[in-house]
Amino acid sequence: MKLKSLLLIAIVALISAPSFANKNKVIGIWLTQDKDSKIEITQDESGKFIGKVIWLENPTENGKPQLDDENPEEKLQSRPILGLTLLEGFKYDADDEEWDSGTIYDPKTGNTYKCYMWFDKDENTLNVKGYIGVSIIGRKVSWTRVK
Repeated sequence: MKLKSLLLIAIVALISAPSFANKNKVIGIWLTQDKDSKIEITQDESGKFIGKVIWLENPTENGKPQLDDENPEEKLQSRPILGLTLLEGFKYDADDEEWDSGTIYDPKTGNTYKCYMWFDKDENTLNVKGYIGVSIIGRKVSWTRVK
């Protein structure tokens, strides 16, 4: 009986291993399309994927940290962009091989968009698409993995 249980566990682990590996390949540090910031994608305690700004080409303006001054919420306009969470709530969809159900915040405009991310063939180029309403209408950018 124990041997059958161990065998079953081993089979399940082997079957789910590729899915687990695919799920986590988004984790890492990414240089944004304008090459002016780096975003670190990790998983939060609930297992959802998030992304924080960990580097800015120009972290200061006039000797002061760049602030989230375009944010529509006045109380958030004084927070620094460095360290800001831009990506939130992403879940991996194994059927579509993409991370979806998340949002992306654009500190340059102060807007938050629905978003999904995926890889084409190159695992070092992450496609990120933000949109309002339906995903057909939106903007796609490509981020490059930092090694």
